[in-house]
Amino acid sequence: MGRKRNSSPAEDLLDLVSMLPWWSGVALALVSYFVLHALAARVPMTAAQPGQIGQMVSRMLWQSLAYYGQFFLPMLCLFGAVISACKRKQRRALIANVAAIPTADTLDGITWREFEMLVGEAFRLQGYQVVETGGNGADGGVDLVLRKNNEKFFVQCKQWKAYKVGVEVVRELYGVMAAHGASGGFVVTSGRFTDAATEFAQGRNLKLMDGPVLMKLIKHATATRQATAVNRTVGNVNSTVSTAFGTPSCPRCAKAMVQRSAKKGTHAGQSFWGCVAYPSCKGIRPFT
Repeated sequence: MGRKRNSSPAEDLLDLVSMLPWWSGVALALVSYFVLHALAARVPMTAAQPGQIGQMVSRMLWQSLAYYGQFFLPMLCLFGAVISACKRKQRRALIANVAAIPTADTLDGITWREFEMLVGEAFRLQGYQVVETGGNGADGGVDLVLRKNNEKFFVQCKQWKAYKVGVEVVRELYGVMAAHGASGGFVVTSGRFTDAATEFAQGRNLKLMDGPVLMKLIKHATATRQATAVNRTVGNVNSTVSTAFGTPSCPRCAKAMVQRSAKKGTHAGQSFWGCVAYPSCKGIRPFT
């Protein structure tokens, strides 16, 4: 993927903060302000002995840097947080649009940067923590770094339309994984892989994902997120209804419960709360 031009330290910091969740940028802004403000507010030395002139000059210099830094650095972090939030919104819109199109050909109509964002969001929906390096990190051209269950995974994205991804790319990522102690890796392309690349990846902690496989992952992850959102909404509604009418919600599915009576057994004749979805859900609560 693309490589960045030479940039200033401020631009590098802005890029770094924008890769983090937006709330991390806000937290960094607050921490940097209070730390630098405390340094800038320190009482300067009013007089210096002949041997302390250098120390006084150095202290005044650091206080001056802290004074201006207490405004500049937090603003930079907040700006990075805004960029992070905008990227998050863009990624969600992108993956929703791609998931709505039934063929993998749509992957050829997006830019390489959008392709990386799309792949990163697909892994986020699978429960991974994702850092987008854009191939500029110290991990040998890796585009995404994933973390899940205290394990690290590397991802290389190749939006190659004209030809197949060869074994050289797969072998390179495998070497970077071994050098940096990654638990696994993924090579993702909008196209296809050569037979040699597929053969090399077999039996190794390295997965190859072509266009159709990526589309299936996106659709499955999107459907799972939508189903989870619906279940949460239904559960919250049922819980609200149950509370409003003085009845508890089901401990299993969060639906409303109704009063029932045991018809047999040692508890025959005793009342209890039973789920309205019985018999598909057998959640119960004691009647009090």
